[in-house]
Amino acid sequence: MAAGDVLLSGEHIRRVLTGDVPATLVDDANLEIRTGEFVAIIGPSGSGKSSLLYILGLLDRPTSGEVMLLGQATSALNDDARTALRLKHLGFVFQAHFLLPEFTALENVLLPMQRAGMPDTEARARASSLLTDLGLKDKQNNLPRQLSGGQSQRVAIARALANKPSLLLADEPTGNLDTHSSAAVQDILRGLAHEAGRAVVVVTHDAAFAKSADRVIKIVDGRIVAT
Repeated sequence: MAAGDVLLSGEHIRRVLTGDVPATLVDDANLEIRTGEFVAIIGPSGSGKSSLLYILGLLDRPTSGEVMLLGQATSALNDDARTALRLKHLGFVFQAHFLLPEFTALENVLLPMQRAGMPDTEARARASSLLTDLGLKDKQNNLPRQLSGGQSQRVAIARALANKPSLLLADEPTGNLDTHSSAAVQDILRGLAHEAGRAVVVVTHDAAFAKSADRVIKIVDGRIVAT
């Protein structure tokens, strides 16, 4: 895809929780994400930022509306098809790194490629290269408990990049990090957004981080109020 092409879009997305007290998490959201963009989603706590991100990342289904990924409608797809799309086109980074504690940094990065069926030699070479690019060449055989918070989050970013996703989605990726580590992760994500054929969308409470984005989407009470 060329820079500026629509990579993902949301059309009239609503997410309603049913129960004794129904709650609307996302209310008629419309947006587009284009290749080459670094986009920040901001808003008060409980405004629906993460709910919107999970719907865009096919981790949750909207109650109504449509998510289009690379021109393909996703609402009618079964779980297996959605999983296949996520594995091929999407990468995720969360506030908690979710590394498997019994696996080394290299082994954690290998997992998505193994799941996708990549030959082991090729997968190991790519995992090692990603970790090296992220400044972790000498930490590849370390277990998560032997890594700092910033190092663990960089391993999580490497894992998210393993299958060369078109879109990287990050939910408060610097929320648990010190100032120095947070700045390093922010720089990495900004750089990744501008690589050919990719975009990065980040949910953040960090005003300075959001200010550095190419575009800011603000959500309040489930509704997008600024793009």
